[in-house]
Amino acid sequence: MATLEIECPVCGEVLELSDQDRAELHPGDVIVCDSCSAEMEVTRNGGGEDFELELLGILTTCPNCGEEFEVTEDMLATAPVVQASDGSEVSIVGCPHCQAAIELEFEDEPDSDPLSSQ
Repeated sequence: MATLEIECPVCGEVLELSDQDRAELHPGDVIVCDSCSAEMEVTRNGGGEDFELELLGILTTCPNCGEEFEVTEDMLATAPVVQASDGSEVSIVGCPHCQAAIELEFEDEPDSDPLSSQ
């Protein structure tokens, strides 16, 4: 049985889909990464390597209050980007529950939107 390996566009975790898993997936279905809870919509599911996902959103847990929330494209578009103490660039978003400022670091592919991957 063939297995299709897909890299999560957020955390890089490899998601493995068997032929049986793929037979149950249709465009519009959502896959959630076990490692980072990123939600990805199936946009194409043909034979072989003909499979595409689009990132819908990123779920994260606030380190201040412990509540989970979705980081949206709009949040990232308006979030200031600053340099962290380790020299990396981070986006600062506010927790919708407690309003704490949270640093998020993303590893983008060149010329790609952090919430879109194909």
